[in-house]
Amino acid sequence: MSSKKERLEAICRIIREEVICNQEELLKRLETNGFSIAQATLSRDIKQLKIARMHDEKDSYVYRLPHDAMPVTLSSEQPKIHPDIEFSGNLVVVKTRPGYAMGIASDIDSSAPREILATIAGDDTILVIPREGYSRERIAEAINQFIQ
Repeated sequence: MSSKKERLEAICRIIREEVICNQEELLKRLETNGFSIAQATLSRDIKQLKIARMHDEKDSYVYRLPHDAMPVTLSSEQPKIHPDIEFSGNLVVVKTRPGYAMGIASDIDSSAPREILATIAGDDTILVIPREGYSRERIAEAINQFIQ
């Protein structure tokens, strides 16, 4: 019988090396690697590892580890993401100087880039709700034009 640590390491390795779209696929790959576990155990492992299903460039959803969540760009130059932009799952948080958030959010909403569905603003923080199907880099580029 393998240990939980070995199982978690195997899950991480499989997700890094293969395209896995759902728990059933992951469960089958684990079985071929010698791990026999219940679906409920796999669900708990996924939650513990903070694995997320992310939209990929082929218009489907795949499992990604937290540190692999940002899609890899093919160009050698990585896009510059403003230091005040932070992603959390599908949402984006933008930090501004006190009193500026509402104005910037209003500019974003009135210009309505394709990538942005809506914003919610406080005094110094903007919550940006992006549309489905856009990479983090593209969303960051859309927001960058308002906060540079």
